[in-house]
Amino acid sequence: MDRQPSDESKAAWLNASMVEALTNVGALRSSSPDRHRNVVLYASGFLQKPAVPAELTMITHEDLNGLMGVIYKMDCSRGLTLILHTPGGVTNAAESVVAYLRSKFPDVEVIVPALAMSAGTMISLGANRIIMGRQSQLGPIDPQMSLPGGRTVSARAVVEQFSRARDDVLSNPVSAHIWAPIVQSLGPALLQEADNALQYSEDMVARWLTTWMLGGNDSEGTAGHTIAAHFNDANKHKSHGRRIDRDEARTQGVIVEDLENSQELQEAVLTAYHLMTIMFERSQATKVIMSDAGRIWLKNFIVAAPAALPPVAGPTAELPTL
Repeated sequence: MDRQPSDESKAAWLNASMVEALTNVGALRSSSPDRHRNVVLYASGFLQKPAVPAELTMITHEDLNGLMGVIYKMDCSRGLTLILHTPGGVTNAAESVVAYLRSKFPDVEVIVPALAMSAGTMISLGANRIIMGRQSQLGPIDPQMSLPGGRTVSARAVVEQFSRARDDVLSNPVSAHIWAPIVQSLGPALLQEADNALQYSEDMVARWLTTWMLGGNDSEGTAGHTIAAHFNDANKHKSHGRRIDRDEARTQGVIVEDLENSQELQEAVLTAYHLMTIMFERSQATKVIMSDAGRIWLKNFIVAAPAALPPVAGPTAELPTL
């Protein structure tokens, strides 16, 4: 009678296969056969586990601990290839991630196999270049604001609504009684907070673009601000989840390489991506940060009855039991 592989052997196979795929990416993105680039997979299980609380799948400040753990002992002079898959998250956390990576690596590139939305787009725009496939997508970076009752709205929508209310009341004072309860429900400080959030994210991304992606070719910073303004324009995009593909990004001035330019690279990246989806589908993991050296940081979440492993947030030697 044939014996089925144990959960431990399945986890070991998945771990080894992911490391192999990431190592292949590093070799293929290297300009020298004896100096492979460092590779880090930074991914979330938001597609496989939509019922999990958002804070367990989005970009948070805690992720900085994971990045520090997997980057430990790397030869940072070899640069970094970051494979990024995320729904987005906290703007300030994205700023911390970019600041940390740029303090360590002289050259950073981001590969987006599927989605890097919102704050993930911000991280991508902080790189020297982005590599995208035909189906890859970025998204708008306009900040989202929490309102009473758990509602979330675009900061741009708040600014536009106040502007519309002002214009309507000035042109027709009778309309003031219509707008009064709406404006009061938003609160007196929200307009300033929305303005600040929009300016903060746009200026930050523009500065990153000018410094790294457009470094040396954007001395006045105008191109960086033009790109950042496009990604921050909620009026144009209409939805915070709107797809911005590589052609649109490239048209705006973003440096984008096509993943399909190298069949070997495409296969290595998609192998890592699909192994990642298996891990999220078959384990308690909701987020993973993993290096080509095999160092791994996991965020786990137990939904139902306790399984073999307790919830973990921090470095661990192997993947959770499948």
